[in-house]
Amino acid sequence: MTSSPLSHASDEFAAQLTHWRVQRGLTKRALATGMGFDPSYVSHIEAKRYRPTEDFARRAEAVLRAGGELWASYTSYETLRQSAAPAAPSESGGWLVPGTGLVVEREQAALGLRDGVYHVRVRRHLYNAGADPVIRYPVRIRLDRDIPAQRGSARLAGDPLTLAELAFTAHHGDGDEMTWQVGHDGDAAKELWLRFENADRRFPLYPRQRTTIDYGYRVGATKWGNSFQRAIRLPTRDLEVELDFAVRDEPVVWGTVSSLSAEAAPLGAPAVIPREGGRTAYRWVVTAPLLQARYRLEWRLRSTVA
Repeated sequence: MTSSPLSHASDEFAAQLTHWRVQRGLTKRALATGMGFDPSYVSHIEAKRYRPTEDFARRAEAVLRAGGELWASYTSYETLRQSAAPAAPSESGGWLVPGTGLVVEREQAALGLRDGVYHVRVRRHLYNAGADPVIRYPVRIRLDRDIPAQRGSARLAGDPLTLAELAFTAHHGDGDEMTWQVGHDGDAAKELWLRFENADRRFPLYPRQRTTIDYGYRVGATKWGNSFQRAIRLPTRDLEVELDFAVRDEPVVWGTVSSLSAEAAPLGAPAVIPREGGRTAYRWVVTAPLLQARYRLEWRLRSTVA
């Protein structure tokens, strides 16, 4: 069977990588160490099981000193990859098929108010159904624009949200800390890129593998407002969102969902779960949420934090 031009270009890069590694007298492990990658990734590339990424190609070129040949091989592959039309999704079989890209098998998001501070925790179960390793993941944090102090002002009345006060943390798998970098740093909105690495090692999410990521942050109640929204930007199988309040605040909660084809419509009633310490949790569970849908949860409390 004749391979496609794209597969041929990927195979050619793998052959060039092996050639230059042998020329430099390096083992796969030594090359991986020099590049800052897991040794298994070099093996997967050379065995033509996985296709190269830009970051991998740049680092391989630098370590192997290939005179630009490795980079030229990668750019030929990348040109073909970008011009190739995506395969149509299959109508048969399971929930998703290989080639779909990164998907969220389950998202668990929780928000709780304690001592005048909102604490947010998000856990996502990810599956890489695509052809390339995933090395980073975006996190977007946006304050409630309905806060009176924010209306007509992008600077939160002279008190913008800062990265320091977020106290943002992120972990991968069994608890490995993830590094992150700032993509956008606005007064009322942040975009952070989680990287599948830390100071000790890299752990890309390879094709057909699963992992979990956990991240959390906090925002003062005077800046946060009275809503918590989850936007479905990736194919998602299950969404679980929970609000946690003190009973003494007499919370009233409700939710809406909007999509590309419909305005905001009421979300079903949540499950009410009593908690220790005089608290109550309100939980919504949605199966197969619509792509690009927005699930907005809102509340009113008896006592408003000044």
